[in-house]
Amino acid sequence: MGILVQDVSKRFGSFQAVDRVNLEIKTGSLVALLGPSGSGKSTLLRLIAGLEQPDSGKIFLTGRDATHESVQDRNIGFVFQHYALFKHMTVRQNIAFGLEIRKAPKQRIKHKVEELLELVQLSGLGDRYPSQLSGGQRQRVALARALAVEPKVLLLDEPFGALDAKVRKDLRVWLRRLHDEVHVTTVFVTHDQEEAMEVSDEIVVMNKGKVEQVGSPAEIYDHPASAFVMSFIGPVNVLPSSSKLVQNNGFDSAHPEVFIRPQDLLVEIQPNGTTVPARVSRIIHLGWEIQAELTLDDGQVMTAHLTRERFDELNLEPQQRVYVKPKEAKAFPLYYSI
Repeated sequence: MGILVQDVSKRFGSFQAVDRVNLEIKTGSLVALLGPSGSGKSTLLRLIAGLEQPDSGKIFLTGRDATHESVQDRNIGFVFQHYALFKHMTVRQNIAFGLEIRKAPKQRIKHKVEELLELVQLSGLGDRYPSQLSGGQRQRVALARALAVEPKVLLLDEPFGALDAKVRKDLRVWLRRLHDEVHVTTVFVTHDQEEAMEVSDEIVVMNKGKVEQVGSPAEIYDHPASAFVMSFIGPVNVLPSSSKLVQNNGFDSAHPEVFIRPQDLLVEIQPNGTTVPARVSRIIHLGWEIQAELTLDDGQVMTAHLTRERFDELNLEPQQRVYVKPKEAKAFPLYYSI
């Protein structure tokens, strides 16, 4: 067992940040806490770190009750969004800081720092200062510093949030490779669905202080447990049950809304018994796929994702009349708006 959260709650004044959360994170796994702002993900991370104390419940780290342990006693590495590097120290000195505080032997410190510089692909940059590094390099230094003390658990609070899109993409790949080498139990907070899907072994979807669903990226995407999860993970079209498109395809009024992924919306040139007419209002070229915005006769706007091959086959143009139907759709008793 890596981390066990048992019935944990935390309130700030009248705001219930975390509401009776139960969660188990396996040793050696890489887990994403994913949710919108105010969902409780960062508060839960800070509770695990010991930076906040729960109002109720318990937190176990590697099998021991750490609920009331100090931050220093938890053997946790913590990486913040904005690096928090010491500006007056070199890269090498930043990485060595935690080991020096623990009065580790100088030779061990030297060996560990060089090992980590190589691990985070910064060999040769040890004598530079943070101001001489790019944002992505600084974040790798922060990760190396957290790993230097050989923590049992590594916690990352939106580690790539301050970086531009290209650097974020590169660091996601790097973090996954790094984790596969060190195998330290890792939990990272993000509001970026793509980031969570790409990096993690498991995703914990949070909403309004509660855990909505826990599962692998494939499970979360293909088998969402609630309307909120389906709406938050990936693009989706939401139609009222009164829509003709819904009624033509077997969804009754018992379901208030029906959810259709853009790639599950079939587009045809000719009608059949279950399609409904629509007008192509916009075509967006996304490189590897085409996004077509469609307006149904009842005014409902929908999005369809087409392969380039299918797009060329249909030969779609703006204002063209087409006919659509869902290949697959999901319905839930309740819908939680984001």
